[in-house]
Amino acid sequence: MFTKLRVGILGAGRIAAVMADTLSKMGKAEPYAVASRTKEKADTFAAVHGVKVSYGSYQDMLADKKVDLVYVATPHNFHYEHARMCINYGKSVLVEKPFCVCAKDAEELLNYAKERGVFITEAIWTRYMPMRQTINEVLASGIIGEPKMLTANLGYSMMDKERVIKPELAGGALLDVGIYPLNFAAMVFGHDIIQTQAYATFTETKVDAGCSITLVYRDGRMAVLNSSMQAVSDRKGIIQGTKGFLIVENINNPESYEVYDASYNKVRSGKRPKQVTGYEYEVEACRRAIAAHRLSCEEMPHEETIRMMRQLDQIRNICKIRYPFEK
Repeated sequence: MFTKLRVGILGAGRIAAVMADTLSKMGKAEPYAVASRTKEKADTFAAVHGVKVSYGSYQDMLADKKVDLVYVATPHNFHYEHARMCINYGKSVLVEKPFCVCAKDAEELLNYAKERGVFITEAIWTRYMPMRQTINEVLASGIIGEPKMLTANLGYSMMDKERVIKPELAGGALLDVGIYPLNFAAMVFGHDIIQTQAYATFTETKVDAGCSITLVYRDGRMAVLNSSMQAVSDRKGIIQGTKGFLIVENINNPESYEVYDASYNKVRSGKRPKQVTGYEYEVEACRRAIAAHRLSCEEMPHEETIRMMRQLDQIRNICKIRYPFEK
């Protein structure tokens, strides 16, 4: 179908820059185009990040027949609108996390893509990384016994970033960083949850500054998950079992793991393979899926995206997290 996946980047912010730099170092993909709300900004981005073509409107880029995949890198509240625009043009699309602001929008978008026969997936990068399989294999070996408890923390000091402090952009800790501890728990423990408790604190702009979540599973396992956009956390994920525990360093981009036995002796460890930035795995998954004429990635099925969005909706409802554009 293509020798190199030509990616069009919709948006020209920080995360778009990371993607462009990643694509430029990949052998099977390239940063072909970028679109911003102004031609000047798109031109500057293209010059800095080695993008071949720049556009001053999203529609102009989507009309470019050479674009194989569009990466949506705009703020959360625009994901539905911009992904739907891509589908209208028949463009395969990789949507930055969170996929949408709510489950209803996610379901509508995925159904629309299916009706139009267009590939779409969520760019929750930890789902595509090889360390996910490594962690699964360590747990499956039985080295920590039966996993019973899980904790995960992710927090950064981000109060200077517009996208997280503005409620009209669907800002706040939960959708921006809280999504990672939730995905970490889902990848390890699944979704058979019978009880959810959640608490949030709020900023002066009325977005959630931090969120603490406790999940209880049908088989008695528990997960305690913390996220913050005010405090720097240890970023660790710890899976506790009947014979020991496993520590994952940096659940946002797993760097390494260590396994300890019941006497607190380190018995196994490992590091992630060399990577460009970590974004390359989701792009490569898209390339494989598109080449195989699939409408989704097996690493992050549409059903899983909807389940995670419903979970976020539930937590937002418990914590009374609302955005001004919601009815």
